[in-house]
Amino acid sequence: MELNVAARLKTVASLMPSAVAIAEPNGPVQSDGLRSYRAMTFQELDRRSDSIAKGLLAWGVKPGMRLVMLVPFGGQFIELVFGLLKAGVIVVLIDPGMGRKHLVRCLAESNPDGFVGIPKAQAIRCVLRRRFPRAVWNVTVGRRWFWGGKTLKQIIESAQSVKLDASIVSRTMKDPAAIIFTTGSTGPPKGVLYTHGTFHSQIDRIRERYDIHRGSKDLACFPLFGLFDAVMGVTTVIPDMDPTRPADVNPQRLVEAASQWEIDQAFGSPALWNRVVRWAESEGVERPFPTLKRVLSAGAPVPASTLQRLRGLVHEEADIVTPYGATEALPLASIESREVIAETGPASVKGKGTCVGSRFEGVQWRVIEISDDPINDLCETVECERGKIGELLVTGPMVTREYVVRADQNKVHKVTDGDRVWHRMGDVGYLDSRDRFWFCGRKAQRVTTSDRTLFTIPCEAIFNSHPKVYRSALIGIGEKGKQSPLVLVELLPDFLAINDLQREELTKELLDLASRNPLTRRIERVVVRKDPLPVDIRHNSKIFREQLAAEYSA
Repeated sequence: MELNVAARLKTVASLMPSAVAIAEPNGPVQSDGLRSYRAMTFQELDRRSDSIAKGLLAWGVKPGMRLVMLVPFGGQFIELVFGLLKAGVIVVLIDPGMGRKHLVRCLAESNPDGFVGIPKAQAIRCVLRRRFPRAVWNVTVGRRWFWGGKTLKQIIESAQSVKLDASIVSRTMKDPAAIIFTTGSTGPPKGVLYTHGTFHSQIDRIRERYDIHRGSKDLACFPLFGLFDAVMGVTTVIPDMDPTRPADVNPQRLVEAASQWEIDQAFGSPALWNRVVRWAESEGVERPFPTLKRVLSAGAPVPASTLQRLRGLVHEEADIVTPYGATEALPLASIESREVIAETGPASVKGKGTCVGSRFEGVQWRVIEISDDPINDLCETVECERGKIGELLVTGPMVTREYVVRADQNKVHKVTDGDRVWHRMGDVGYLDSRDRFWFCGRKAQRVTTSDRTLFTIPCEAIFNSHPKVYRSALIGIGEKGKQSPLVLVELLPDFLAINDLQREELTKELLDLASRNPLTRRIERVVVRKDPLPVDIRHNSKIFREQLAAEYSA
């Protein structure tokens, strides 16, 4: 069996060559109000990625080289990633939304051998060429100007005259496949090393847990899931939306795409589904996604109230699942909407944390006493009893073993256990009697006063229960161990235009609400913001609490 993860695409293409692999909007909205789509079959995707791999190898690119991908998500992005993987290249995937400072630093520290990017990206690379001394294998996706290298068109054309015995470079499960960067929501972005084995483990577990079959059609509102679709025989339908701004999506466009393609699966962030739910209610739209039988939402917990309303928009028997994990370890656990609505959601509203569900096959986890110091060996940890909040450690075949960019962070986040490596998730919470993990926030974002520790998710849940509140952020002002808690509140869209007097009254209501709960009764400062809380660009859901703490401490 070929262990290069891209070989899975070749298998799928042989089983269903004429099935549509990718469909993406093509041109303006038509007179009937619908979009036309450009479609690519699995056979075409396989052949095009073969040509990219052959062209790169013929040019002189070697397996094991690092090539940065700076191409907007779409069909071309997917075929390029598979082409690079087939050539045995280590694909460097980076989120451009992390900001210019972080972006340039991450690119430089990844020490790439070249860039595969659009002209704008290549121009910037050229200006900053001293930061990338090894980057000589550069492929321009589009028109090349003054920076040398090859165009993607030239790479593909050259492959036609190349005689290679194999269309895919052989890899082992331990060979590097990609470097994927964390969002940097609670610290500097770090480059996580994915092996081909990591990807195999992820694909197998996602397919088995969610019963995903060839022939499904996925509305890919979260771009990178399209890569998993392709190797599971699932059609990726790319909606007409800006993937970096899911909270601003036009739900009508999603409905149209779902109807045109008879979508049965969709992956989107909580911010996107919140937007869809509010739109459907305000427009009086009933069950706009009748064929949608599987909904995945990741990046942040989805409130039970949102899940309940979302269930009314999709197929009556649909599963709405929330996988839990991180860039370094995914997927770890999952919970279905019915369990949240009936059981865990009501507990979450009372400040019990957010239940992320049960473990995926092969995952081991334990909750240990919280420490901000490095832990060298598992024997140095003290495991918490069930129900006590601590920090989460995980291990398993989908858990990555090291950072290769910001490798200094390995000593902070990795714990050895013989041949195994455990990852410190940076999340705090507890295990219940059914071995489910209840997430209570990020370790780095806990607030430590002179006499107690406050955790973000349980405390914020009390404020979020107010009917005018969209979300809130607990931050600590001052020195750790002597911090003063402050809660910042973002209102639902319908209440953003309140005047100062109304804002003052609402603040009093929230303080009264806090005073009646043991978790929050010592919180005496609440600010109802006029601006949205800052969140990550990947999901529009992870709140940048460190940024807020710096802002309000100034």
